[in-house]
Amino acid sequence: MKKILENRWSVVFGAVLLQLCVGAIYSWSLFNQPLMDKFGWTNSETVFTFSLIIFVFAFVTILSGRLQDKIGPKIVATIGGLFYGVGLMLSSTATSTTQLYIYYGVISGIGVGFVYVCPLATCIKWFPDKKGFITGIAVGAFGLGSLVFKSVIQHLLDATGVSATFLYLGIIYTILIIIGAQFLRVPGDQGMSSSNVVVDSNNFTVLEMVKTKAFYLIWIVYLLGSMSGLLVIGLAKDIGVELANLDPVVATSAVSMIALFNAAGRLSWGALSDRMDRLKVVFMMFSITAICMVIMSVLSLNFVTYFVSVAGIAFCFGGFLAVFPTITGEFYGIKNLGANYGVVYQAYGVAALVGPMIVAYVGGLKPTFIIAAILSIIGAVVTLTIKKPMPSDDLELAENI
Repeated sequence: MKKILENRWSVVFGAVLLQLCVGAIYSWSLFNQPLMDKFGWTNSETVFTFSLIIFVFAFVTILSGRLQDKIGPKIVATIGGLFYGVGLMLSSTATSTTQLYIYYGVISGIGVGFVYVCPLATCIKWFPDKKGFITGIAVGAFGLGSLVFKSVIQHLLDATGVSATFLYLGIIYTILIIIGAQFLRVPGDQGMSSSNVVVDSNNFTVLEMVKTKAFYLIWIVYLLGSMSGLLVIGLAKDIGVELANLDPVVATSAVSMIALFNAAGRLSWGALSDRMDRLKVVFMMFSITAICMVIMSVLSLNFVTYFVSVAGIAFCFGGFLAVFPTITGEFYGIKNLGANYGVVYQAYGVAALVGPMIVAYVGGLKPTFIIAAILSIIGAVVTLTIKKPMPSDDLELAENI
């Protein structure tokens, strides 16, 4: 038993190392101004890079989730590390937004998509008794990545410039991800005990999952839950400068604060969801997010209200990322979790594009926050209607959603 526990905690170590590296994409706001200063690009052009990498990596999880279920997480994560690193290295040569979108947004995005789903699916299989908590650790490391690498990124930006920074980060992340990937294995690999594998008769395939009404409700709720957090993460510095009249240096510190609360939310909400109904936890997160969005849209922001609101949104955003993998596993089984969650996760990728579209359409941050608050309230209401599908269901596609 002791050896089994040691084995599964070594898997967690590898998972955390991987997630810290790919989670550094949340530091993107640090690159906005240096890129604008060097190439003369607009803020919307540089911010779109962040939205693009989120969308691409979320979309790729459809493939990587299914692939890691078949050939194992170690190989898939290693491939992802190579894509991620090469994309960053190529980004160091970019001289146009098109090149940046292809290198960072698409190639690195593919890498993140390959890496991201492997730790989640693997850790849940090793810790069926603590699914929410262990998922919180895995995705918490992803949220913490921007804080861990913030100083490194800022130092490189100041010392070498934005292009060289991409090159050095590509080298660093590639090495660390390849190392971390070697720790990923599923129970039963290499002669190890498989006593931690979940024996679950409620195992849906992707096709069976998408024929249930619950899937579409979960997808919509995940979309609505991700939008506010992604908006704030991508525009944290801009919100502080424009709406709270903060010094750019002070507003930049929001990146660190978001990372802390993002990670704390993933751990806290994940652990809480092991003790109470997970959908009730989702309802609570929507409620807090709506309140924070109302504050940001109605009040005249200052240092305190800005940081409190952003912290609250980041805390709940982290929770959404921690709770939905476990909801997917409990609703549709552990056996095909990688493939199933890859499909559910598309809601997150779509949210990365919808948020900026709303900002562009309504023409301002405060009106956008009002819309986000309304959508959070809708999400909370929809959460109350979700029911767990049963294996005995006829699995007919619900057309009355």
